[in-house]
Amino acid sequence: MTTPFFDLSDDHRELRSWLHEFAAGVIRPAASEWDEREEFPWPVVEEAAKAGIYSMDFFATQSFDETGLGIPVSMEELFWGDAGIGLAIVGTALAAAGVAANGTPEQVGEWVPEMFGEPGDLRLGAFCSSEPDAGSDVGAMRTRARYDEATDEWVLDGTKTWATNGGLADVHVVTAVVDPDLRTRGQASFVVPPGTKGLSQGQKFTKHGIRASHTAEVVLADVRVPGRCLLGGKEKLDERLARAKNGAGAKGNASMATFERTRPAVAAQAVGIARAAYEYALEYAKQREQFGRPIIDNQAIAFALADMKTSIDAARLLVWRASWMAQQGRSFEAAEGSMSKLFAGEAAVRVTEQAMQILGGNGFTRDYPVERMARDAKIYTIFEGTSEIQRLVIARTISGSQIR
Repeated sequence: MTTPFFDLSDDHRELRSWLHEFAAGVIRPAASEWDEREEFPWPVVEEAAKAGIYSMDFFATQSFDETGLGIPVSMEELFWGDAGIGLAIVGTALAAAGVAANGTPEQVGEWVPEMFGEPGDLRLGAFCSSEPDAGSDVGAMRTRARYDEATDEWVLDGTKTWATNGGLADVHVVTAVVDPDLRTRGQASFVVPPGTKGLSQGQKFTKHGIRASHTAEVVLADVRVPGRCLLGGKEKLDERLARAKNGAGAKGNASMATFERTRPAVAAQAVGIARAAYEYALEYAKQREQFGRPIIDNQAIAFALADMKTSIDAARLLVWRASWMAQQGRSFEAAEGSMSKLFAGEAAVRVTEQAMQILGGNGFTRDYPVERMARDAKIYTIFEGTSEIQRLVIARTISGSQIR
């Protein structure tokens, strides 16, 4: 396929219908409970595993869809159901993407199945990149990895933060500095297998939104992993470091390689939240009466809904374009991946807040789901690259200048 084609195939429609039914029948009825509990929704994820959604095969199948649309279609429907539970279901996929982006085929085959498990024996994966002093600035990373040649082990020390499934996961994928002098070019990714000594959960965060998703610090204290746990292998790492020391460009920063694969998918999640809020507000406006008529008959309400629908559809098209380009191996000449994340994240915030406004006082209560949707939407202007970082990436790309 050489040209974009954004008319969903029968397979895509079947996928969308299947996931929509699961989101409506399983995720939505549980959303409020797990948001209030602020706990990982194990029973819901178990149902997703039984349905074949929480599985390596599902994410692999959608990732290899030649159109690139399998993942964004899936994300939109699951997050239409609920963002917190949706992230609990797909959070492991970020760690799997970290292995796929940086590891060998053998490493993918060994570790990704360990991240999902199977129904009745669920496993989780966690991708650990951000640190207390290194979020958007990945060059400030302090977690260190040193090689112990005598034992063929890597020793990891440091603290990671904002890790989805952090400490709760069976398999952790950790980015660390192997050569501090090279900053971002001196980083690598490592798999920390289940039960490894020295890895522990630090603070578990209580959050404004996506509260059913577990987010925590991960503390690494003299964590020793076998040499084979270096993603990509030591020979490849040594070659990359040598090129960097000689002044040559060193492609493939460990964290950024993962984020480049996942940003359009994250943007699709934001589209799902926005669509859910818009649909709820639309139906509410048709039924709610003031001054003897439905409030949708008021131009102010109707125009607001028109703007909401337009933003959602525009965001979806940016996401699909970026996803298609990534699948085709096209370079993002205008930072289309960052454009999709920026626009979709900010659209989700605008649309969910407008939905609350349309519901009036009802929208401000937890008796109506748009309040939760608005809380959930805000994170999409923050994680996996803030809106400011996306603008920086776009500006640098279109200008050719190292804007600061």
